[in-house]
Amino acid sequence: MQANRDIKDIHDIRAMVDSFYGKIRNDGLLGELFDSRIGDRWPEHLEKMYRFWQTILLEEHTYEGRPFPPHAKMPLDKQHFDRWVSIFDENINELFEGEKAEEAKWRAHRMAALFRSKIEYLQSNPYSVF
Repeated sequence: MQANRDIKDIHDIRAMVDSFYGKIRNDGLLGELFDSRIGDRWPEHLEKMYRFWQTILLEEHTYEGRPFPPHAKMPLDKQHFDRWVSIFDENINELFEGEKAEEAKWRAHRMAALFRSKIEYLQSNPYSVF
């Protein structure tokens, strides 16, 4: 796939997700964290991520769920979210450019900030229920 092309369809979403999680799995900070959480369920996780980003970016409503709860009790902090966003941006910049590519990065940054905020709150208030 060449840069200069925007995210247009499910094939682009699959390429984006597969490449991103390939980088995550090889990352020194995030790889083991993801592998320990997902285990042998990577195909299921990737399918869920295809549907999530297809819904978000292409407005083809294939994802149903709540993305935050699986992350709520994970031992995550600023460095994890900074690294996740950095890998996400790098991945998008390598594969795509255009309006949808910029939207993907914007949404990833917003999601990381929201998740980080919620996790920090839960870590500071262990008896809270979300």
